[in-house]
Amino acid sequence: MGLLEQCEELFKTSNLYEVLGVCKAASDSEIRRGYYKVSLQVHPDRAPGDELATTKFQVLGKVYAVLADKDQRAVYDEQGIVDEESDTLDQDRNWEEHWRRLFPKITLQDILDFEKQYKGSDEEVEDLKRLYLQHEGDMDLIMESALCCTSEDEPRVKDILQKAIDAEEVPAYKAFTHESAKKKSNRKRKAEKERKEAEEMQKEMGLNSEDSLVAMIQQRQKSKENGFNSLISDLEAKYCKKPAAGKKGKKK
Repeated sequence: MGLLEQCEELFKTSNLYEVLGVCKAASDSEIRRGYYKVSLQVHPDRAPGDELATTKFQVLGKVYAVLADKDQRAVYDEQGIVDEESDTLDQDRNWEEHWRRLFPKITLQDILDFEKQYKGSDEEVEDLKRLYLQHEGDMDLIMESALCCTSEDEPRVKDILQKAIDAEEVPAYKAFTHESAKKKSNRKRKAEKERKEAEEMQKEMGLNSEDSLVAMIQQRQKSKENGFNSLISDLEAKYCKKPAAGKKGKKK
């Protein structure tokens, strides 16, 4: 399966820019920030109930690699295709090293601080409106894609989107304004299942704090024999494949 097909299957869109939540005219820094934001949403430790989290994380790295490469991006913009044989998408690329070059100083506290500043910000409002338009008001997909959101945030998210509708900033999609009680119930049931799974994981890790993320941070920092420099390096070490010694990528 090619990259575009993987994006369609995992992120419900084959548009690489939409995967990162940016527009086609986005600058290099905007694309980089988009990659960072979505990475926080899909990485395995933040999505313990998502069996596809590892795959999403790796595919996301490839999306960024294409759009960050001037030549690859030009081909994609002009023809809507991706060169699957390029070194950029080499299956054996060292993604841990790639991430560390991009975000060498990101720590777990950085992520906590980001969430605190992001929630309720103008940036979050714009992101939610973009997701609303992209998914045509489907709250299942919006809540799955929204950054720093749990089921507890749903009333707040709905309020933000309703205000945008009332202000005629976005259209009133029927999927949002007339969502069935069954659909809402199924989403709530799924969220409850994921919450219980998270609680079970906390118990297995011996965590008691109400703030599970902070507790996991502290647990990891104490247990790492070689230190813990950042969430991202830890994730990459666990979930991203490293290349075999001496093996080279494919040539175009």
